[in-house]
Amino acid sequence: MKIAEASRLSGLSLDTIRFYERAGLLPILERGADGHRRFSTEVLRWLVLFERLRSTGMPMREMKRYADLAAKGDATMEERLDMLERHLERIAATEARIRACRELIERKIVEHGGKGRARPGEMS
Repeated sequence: MKIAEASRLSGLSLDTIRFYERAGLLPILERGADGHRRFSTEVLRWLVLFERLRSTGMPMREMKRYADLAAKGDATMEERLDMLERHLERIAATEARIRACRELIERKIVEHGGKGRARPGEMS
């Protein structure tokens, strides 16, 4: 598939796909007779994975490291698994902070006469 279809199927912009390619996250893309890059379903899965990692705060250098390790094959599976588990722990910590912030804001809304889960007077 061409980049426009990869964009449509992945939900990523053309610029984001090009950025990931320039950053070295994607395997080398084959080109068709027309000179256009061809995106396989495997590359499409990589695009979606990297967008999810990026949107959950994984730094580009870690994403690049993950891609480099994956290119080396199954011998790097343990290290890649460790990377993903550490990232999942960071996501859980972020979710906990956001949940605490949300609860505080909900209590303040109730305090000010709005709707929420807390009761008036719980916090000043």
